[in-house]
Parts: sequence; structure tokens; C-alpha cells
Amino acid sequence: QVQLVESGGGLVQAGGSLRLSCAASGRYAMAWFRQAPGKEREFVAAISWSGAGTYSADSVKGRFTISRDNAKNTVYLQMNSLKPEDTAVYYCAADSYRSTVTTPTSQYGYTIWGQGTQVTVSS
Repeated sequence: QVQLVESGGGLVQAGGSLRLSCAASGRYAMAWFRQAPGKEREFVAAISWSGAGTYSADSVKGRFTISRDNAKNTVYLQMNSLKPEDTAVYYCAADSYRSTVTTPTSQYGYTIWGQGTQVTVSS
């Protein structure tokens, strides 16, 4: 069973940046979701195995960038211009059945999940 391991979370001031990493082997489409306290898990960004297809939530477009380095078996989420409302636990997810992204925003399209990493943005 493939395991996903996230890293890179932490505490940052509003306007700052963080880069999350997710280590995972396999030709999978990957995504990042987040869940704030008291809220449902929400889609952040997704990427195909080739990297040619990327998708982002409207709330993070222009600020967050998803990318991957398949030689390192790692998916990244570069987060810039962070806002307090970005505070959440961020989860890495993989679609173990597909290398292309089909339904990027649905958490049910992803079969493997990491344990999550906390991102806290202070105002």
C-alpha cells in the first residue's frame, strides 16, 4: 500500500509563503485538500502524473501553485500571499487508479490520503 507523507506545514504571518511537500511513488494523479476547524474538507489543487494538467480552486488561484518532480516522487504546493483564512490541515491525496485528473474537486476520486500537515496563518 502506497503511503503519502506530507511535510512543510507551520506557522506563518499573513502575506508570507510556505511550500508543502508530499512524498509518493506511483503514476498517480495527485491533489491537495484542506480542512479548517468546523468546516468540510475542500479542494485546493490537483495535478496529473505528467504535470501537464493542473487545477486550482478559485480561492487560491494566483497564490498557490501545484507542481511535481517525478524523479523525486514528490508533489509540491507552493503557497504565497497567505491569508488567515488559509489556516487548515492540508492533506495530500492520490488517485491510485488514474494518472490523469478526472474529477479534481471531489475527494471521493482519491483513494489514498496522507495524515495531513497543519498550516496556520496569523494576522
